[in-house]
Amino acid sequence: MDLKYNNSRKYISITVPPKTQTMSPHIKSIDDVVVLGLNLSRFNKLTQFFICVAGVFVFYLIYGYLQELIFSMEGFKPYGWYLTLVQFAFYSIFGLIELQLIQDKRRRIPGKTYMIIAFLTVGTMGLSNTSLGYLNYPTQVIFKCCKLIPVMLGGVLIQGKRYNLADVSAAVCMSLGLVWFTLADSTIAPNFNLTGVILISLALCADAVIGNVQEKAMKLHSASNSEMVLYSYSIGFVYILLGLTCTSGLGPAVTFCSKNPIRTYGYAFLFSLTGYFGISFVLALIKIFGALLAVTVTTGRKAMTIVLSFMFFSKPFTFQYVWSGLLVVLGIFLNVYSKNMDKIRLPALYDLMNKIVEMRKSRTLAQTV
Repeated sequence: MDLKYNNSRKYISITVPPKTQTMSPHIKSIDDVVVLGLNLSRFNKLTQFFICVAGVFVFYLIYGYLQELIFSMEGFKPYGWYLTLVQFAFYSIFGLIELQLIQDKRRRIPGKTYMIIAFLTVGTMGLSNTSLGYLNYPTQVIFKCCKLIPVMLGGVLIQGKRYNLADVSAAVCMSLGLVWFTLADSTIAPNFNLTGVILISLALCADAVIGNVQEKAMKLHSASNSEMVLYSYSIGFVYILLGLTCTSGLGPAVTFCSKNPIRTYGYAFLFSLTGYFGISFVLALIKIFGALLAVTVTTGRKAMTIVLSFMFFSKPFTFQYVWSGLLVVLGIFLNVYSKNMDKIRLPALYDLMNKIVEMRKSRTLAQTV
């Protein structure tokens, strides 16, 4: 930027350079979205979407399998908060390593905002992990699928967004599917507990708020994914550590895990690693496409996680799971359709009737000839 002052005419002349001649490398790359060293900004929107979706599905499917594997260990169910503590510790380390690999290491989001995000993250992951001590894993997952509704409410209250009829219909379908699935689970699952429903519901509310807060903060301050992960999870680690210390829950958990470190800390490391990779792609989805589309993608992933859970872990089954799951899938389709109405043209009933009549006429003519 050139700044000139002319005494005779008393005016200031300002020359703004073009985008290719920006003042610093940081400003030039301020809108770049880098995930695990891959700069997604080099690709078009469709390619960015498919890369993010592939990352979310691959890493979170492994994540879900390891999570259920850990809680299937005898005696581990009371230590969900300690697993969250270990998970936050690994996330903080991974975030610190990734932050060292990028050029700009400055913190852009204010500390107060990170304290709020960290609190919501603790509520989301801690309550979710703890609920597995009381609920069937597919029930926990199907509850998470329903967070589209609180995300929409959070979008209206926090960001002033407005949603169309298709989005509302999607939320209704997901809610009905959730209620149906829960009723089926309560009748056949031996370990169904209302405490687990309360815990996962609270986690759902925190999860709904956090997506909108993250989206608003990352876009407002142009923060990187690694920065968001490092500060939110490191502050969250302190929260959980203080909570476990005050409630005397740290000692018994450490004693239990030290008896079998491979199956506890070893699985927790892989669980945290795949979760970290997955959350990096989720944050990229939020930054590029918004919180609602990110929730839609993660909801689809959860539907597949339920199928894999029934395949790899023995549990009671009823076809009500299938019908309620299909209702949730319908909700996902309606939500995706609402975001691509200009690209996806569903045929009207009148057009379908005309096509059927024309086909019948052509068949009658062919038979006459």
